[in-house]
Amino acid sequence: MGATPWKFESSSGHQFLVESGMQVRNRKLKESSRKWLERQLSDPFVAEAKRLGYRSRAAFKILEIQEKFRVIRKDAVVVDLGAAPGGWSQVVAPIARRVVAVDLLDMSPLPGVEFIRGDFLEQSCAELLEQMLGGQKVDVVLSDMAPNTCGIHRIDHLRIMNLIEAVYAFCQTTLKPGGAIVAKVFQGGTEVGLLTELKHNFAKVSHFKPNSSRKSSPETYLIATGYVGKE
Repeated sequence: MGATPWKFESSSGHQFLVESGMQVRNRKLKESSRKWLERQLSDPFVAEAKRLGYRSRAAFKILEIQEKFRVIRKDAVVVDLGAAPGGWSQVVAPIARRVVAVDLLDMSPLPGVEFIRGDFLEQSCAELLEQMLGGQKVDVVLSDMAPNTCGIHRIDHLRIMNLIEAVYAFCQTTLKPGGAIVAKVFQGGTEVGLLTELKHNFAKVSHFKPNSSRKSSPETYLIATGYVGKE
C-alpha cells in the first residue's frame, strides 16, 4: 500500500498533494516552491504535527514556550496575531478562557477561537479587534507575524522590528498588569532602545529559540512577562 498523500499549502497559497519520502519532481513548480516542499517532507516536526492533528509545525514552538515560561493560564484572555493557519491558537484554546485570532489570510474555524480576518497594522482591523474585546484587557499577546524577507539582513531586521513595535504599542493599551508578550524576532534580537523600554515595563524579558524552530531559520522569540505598564 502506498504512503498517504500529504496536503501542503505554500506561502503563495498554492496547494499540493505529495507523498512522504518522495522527491518533488513537478515541473510546474517554481524552484522556491520545490525546495519548500522537499524541506517540509524531510522535517520530523511536520510529520509529527500531521500525526497529532496540529495545523502546523508551529504548534511545537508555542508548546515549548509554554512549557518553559508558562505564559498561558487557564483563565487567560489571549490575542493571537498572525494566527493562520491556527497552529498556536489550536494549542492555546484548550488552556485559555478566550482566544481572539487575527490574520491577513483566512483561517478555518477552531473551537474556542474567535477570528478576525484583516491587517493588524490597519486602523479598521485594530478598531474591529477593540470592538470584539469590548474594552476587555488581555493577559497575553502572541505574535508569530513575520514580514516577507528579502535576504538583506538589515532590511529584514528593520521590517520585523516595525511589527514588534506595533505589537508593543497595542500591548500598552490592551495588556493587563502582569500580562505577557510572545513575539517573533530575527537573529540580532531586539533593538536596544525597545529592549530597554520592555525591561522597564516588564518584570522579565527573555529571548528563546525553540528546538522546533529550524536551525537555518533566523527566528527567535521575545518573551516578556509581568507587565507593569508605564509610569
